[in-house]
Amino acid sequence: MDTVKTLFLHNEILFHCHNGAFYYLPLGLRALEKLTKVIDQEMQAIGAQKISMPTMISAALWKKTGRWDTHELFKLKDRKSAEYCLGPTHEELVTNLVAQFEQLSYKRLPVMLYQLTRKFRDEMHPKFGLLRGREFEMKDMYSFDLTEEAAMQTYELTCQAYCRIFDRLKLKYVKVEGATGNIGGSMSHEYHLPASVGEDTLYLCDSCGFRSNAELIASKDDSKESKCPSVSCPNMRKQTGIEVGHAFLLGTKYSEVLKAQVRDKDQNLVTQQMGCFGLGVSRILQAGVEVNSRDDRIRWPSLIAPYQLCIIPQMQGYGSETFDMLSDELYDRLTNLPNLRDEVVIDDRTDKTVGKRKFEADAQGYPYVVIVGRKCLEDPRLYELVDTSTDTTEFLTLEQITDRLSQVETMSLLS
Repeated sequence: MDTVKTLFLHNEILFHCHNGAFYYLPLGLRALEKLTKVIDQEMQAIGAQKISMPTMISAALWKKTGRWDTHELFKLKDRKSAEYCLGPTHEELVTNLVAQFEQLSYKRLPVMLYQLTRKFRDEMHPKFGLLRGREFEMKDMYSFDLTEEAAMQTYELTCQAYCRIFDRLKLKYVKVEGATGNIGGSMSHEYHLPASVGEDTLYLCDSCGFRSNAELIASKDDSKESKCPSVSCPNMRKQTGIEVGHAFLLGTKYSEVLKAQVRDKDQNLVTQQMGCFGLGVSRILQAGVEVNSRDDRIRWPSLIAPYQLCIIPQMQGYGSETFDMLSDELYDRLTNLPNLRDEVVIDDRTDKTVGKRKFEADAQGYPYVVIVGRKCLEDPRLYELVDTSTDTTEFLTLEQITDRLSQVETMSLLS
């Protein structure tokens, strides 16, 4: 964990600002924007609509739902002594918004509203970089349905979208039953990336499919051969995980208090059934690197790597103009590919050795590195392609390398 965090903080990705808060540097911001785009695509594919809500929330709403005394709230007063908090989550605000539309017909349901925004939580002990901070990027979605059955269908639909997000990122994840905690509701599921540095303990059984956070298990048996609670099955195992997503079936906890109602087919006002769904966007960013990386180098989920390819020409000296020309030619060829239009970087610091620049490219997590070396002066010209995910090297012609890299899946920020 300390090594990965150090790599994050010293490779143009993050820079520490103050306790629990960070600057996103150019590479980190590109990765965050790509992850945001993946999430946008999957949320909108299920019919969710993106909105933006105020960060500063009136205390009156939180007092109505009984959550104003939550210890982790950042609270403030304006010059007229009106009380507010900086939103760690937005159940109150979005429910109050939907409550304004009393004439909403049941035919318009489900309503699914989401945002990607910065949240604030007064963590007692911020640590592990983006994994536990006081400011963090989050995707929070809120659903409104007519009946419990319909709300459950929306819940399952959204959980499936979460699975697709992690599948697209090629991250191994587990979905477990979770505690509802301060947010409340009748059902909750968490999404975890299994990792030795995870702060959550999970109980998993591959035989019966039991998956649960340890918080829900009354017996905290430390052995690896605990029986699955109330389920007859073989022994289960323990696993630590990093929580990166959470889903809640809220029922009417917020809609009843804040009077979010809808007219049914008989024109009767019915209290809406709600769900809420969070993804820790900045946490996914670091956790994805955490589970993929090795001690001396960062490995991004390839889809959201800041750039896909780094071209490294030979060090300055004899023939350097030729190597620079060949590097430019390769750059032009690759950036004409639809998937690599904005994904290629030339490391033109030719005062540094190829080895030094290759080491830095490894540390920053480029999925591919191309070295324009001596073999480019031969006939045919051969470029050295390094696949950093497998540590394999191939010598390819311009046509071969173009064909190979045209197959790489990317998340363009240009469209």
